[in-house]
Amino acid sequence: MIVITTPTGDIGRQVLDRVLDSGEPVRVIARDSSRLPEHVRARVEVVEGSHADVDTIAKALQGADHLFWLVPPAGFQDAGPARSYYLDFTRAAAQEAASRGVRMVHVTSLGHGYDGEAGLLSAALDMDELIKDTGVQDRALALPFFMENLLRQAQPIAQQGVFSMANTADWPLLTVATRDVAAAAAALLLDKTWSGQVRVPLVSPDRLTPDAMAETISETLGRTVSYQQVPLADFQDRMVQRGASPSLAQDMADMVSAQNNGIYDAEPRDPASATATDFRQWCQNVLKPTVQS
Repeated sequence: MIVITTPTGDIGRQVLDRVLDSGEPVRVIARDSSRLPEHVRARVEVVEGSHADVDTIAKALQGADHLFWLVPPAGFQDAGPARSYYLDFTRAAAQEAASRGVRMVHVTSLGHGYDGEAGLLSAALDMDELIKDTGVQDRALALPFFMENLLRQAQPIAQQGVFSMANTADWPLLTVATRDVAAAAAALLLDKTWSGQVRVPLVSPDRLTPDAMAETISETLGRTVSYQQVPLADFQDRMVQRGASPSLAQDMADMVSAQNNGIYDAEPRDPASATATDFRQWCQNVLKPTVQS
C-alpha cells in the first residue's frame, strides 16, 4: 500500500497519476475528497483529514509500505514562523512512519550545508533533520526553484511582456520542473528495495539567470519578454499588502536572499542529479500554452 499526501496539489497529483498507472494499491489523505476527480476516487482509498493530524496519519499508515510526504503551502498565509509550521506539521508523520517501518519519500529544499538564514528553505532543511532523527527509511527529494512558479506571472508576461521577482537578474537560479519531481517520487514509491536515509538532489540540466530565462521565454513566445528585478524590501512590503503575515513575508524575503547568495550551490550533487526537462522544453510545453490560453 502506497500512501500519498497532497493528492490534488501540483506535485502530489502527478505522483498519484503515475502510481495509479502501476496498478499498486493507493491510499490518499485529503481534506476534501470531493476535490479528487471521480475516476481517481474510484481507484483509491481515501482518508479524510489533515496529514498533520496524529489520528489521521496513524489511520492512513495502517498496513502501508511507502509514504509520499509534502508539507502543503496552504497554511502559510496565517501561520507563524515557517520553522514551527514545518516541524509541527511533520512530526507525527515521521514518528509514525518510523514506528511502522514505512519508507518515506519527502519533498524538501536543496541547500543542505548553507550557512545562513533562508526562511522557508531553512524550515524545510530543519524538517529534514527531524525526519532523519526518527530513523525512518527515507529519500529526501532536494529541490531548487520550481519552474512552475513562473506560471503566476502568466498574465504580466502575456499583457506587458514582463515578469518580475526579487531574484538577482544576473545570478543563476537553479530550477526543476514538477513533472520530473513527480517521476522521481513515483519511482521511489514503487521501488521496494531501497533502505537507509539518502538525499536525492534534482536539478534541471541548464543553469540560467533570470535575464537568460527572459531570453528563452522571448524566443519561445516569439516576442520580447523582459525580466524586472524587484528590490527585496519592496517584495516583502508587497506580500504584506496582499495579505501575507509579517512572519511569512520575512520568511519569503529570507528565502530569496539565500537564493541570491547561492544556497542551492551549497549542497554537493552528482551530475546524475540532472533531470530530463530543461527550461526551454518547459517553456514550450507548459508556459507557452498557459500564456496563450
